[in-house]
Amino acid sequence: MSQKATKTWCLRLLPALFFFISFVTYYCSYALLQSYGGTSKSLNSSKSFCGAWLTQKKWESLNFNISRQTELFLKLEDFFWQKHPSKLALPYGIKGCEPLLVKVLAVANHQVPANIENLECRTCVVIGNGFAIKNSSLGSIINKYDVVIRLNDAPVRGYEEDVGSKTTMRFFYPESASNNPGLHNEPSTLMVLVPFKQQDLRWLKEILYNEKRVVKGFWKPPPQIWLGDVNKIRVLDPHFLHQTAERLLQIPLYPKGKQMPVHPTTGILAVFVALNYCDMVHIAGFGYPSSKSQKHPIHYYGYDTMKSMKNSYHDLSQEAQALKKLEDSGAIFYLHPHL
Repeated sequence: MSQKATKTWCLRLLPALFFFISFVTYYCSYALLQSYGGTSKSLNSSKSFCGAWLTQKKWESLNFNISRQTELFLKLEDFFWQKHPSKLALPYGIKGCEPLLVKVLAVANHQVPANIENLECRTCVVIGNGFAIKNSSLGSIINKYDVVIRLNDAPVRGYEEDVGSKTTMRFFYPESASNNPGLHNEPSTLMVLVPFKQQDLRWLKEILYNEKRVVKGFWKPPPQIWLGDVNKIRVLDPHFLHQTAERLLQIPLYPKGKQMPVHPTTGILAVFVALNYCDMVHIAGFGYPSSKSQKHPIHYYGYDTMKSMKNSYHDLSQEAQALKKLEDSGAIFYLHPHL
């Protein structure tokens, strides 16, 4: 073949080669954005990247009544205990807590910031406190989500490379509260109280009204001084814990006899809330070590080990199965390898 013919043949191949390179580049970019949040300024820049229709379609197979229109936080103006009296006590209802809630909700806000509430497509990531996220280098990816949900008093400073620095909401209860939320949260972070018992609401009332603190009724003394912004406090509707226990985990709400009660962890609750509120839900830092060693660390911070979970009020194997079911259905996606 002459040099001229060879040159002509190569020129004819260029369009096909260009198409192939473009296709591979697009496919890889799309997969990356779908799985890890990508490199664009906002994950919600396109509905196609959010995959809301796919998530909704797969959720239907689980027979859960999920609606992103559900309000997350309790508010006074609903007078919910008058219109729809709760038949359940905490942690799954508000029966018996009405007087406390009247005072708490007269001060506590219920709104979600407009820049999140008005998004056409919400991308969310729930960051668990598990050891699995350690040395993951996921920080920059986590910061790109619209909503970043963290749990209890898990630290951020000093761990940004792995867990990121952005915190949109932090779920906590009094025993897991930090006395100075400003250390590991942003000024705009919503501090979401998950009330498990009446004492939790009483603690919040005492904080909001600067009343004398009562420490009785807690398994661990909660902070007596709370330096957070009271305007950022929200109270999660117990409806979500109820649905997490009954529909997702299928555990008895109120065990009979001497059977120890089992409640969902804050982590699995946060995942269920995200599935109600977000169009795309990714998670990281979930799962406990497979090692049988009771000395294996369970968090990406601190020194707690598997031994500390021995007498907890949680069914960890049941929650692991629930997360596996959600993952298999396509409802959630892990940002890191896991068992």
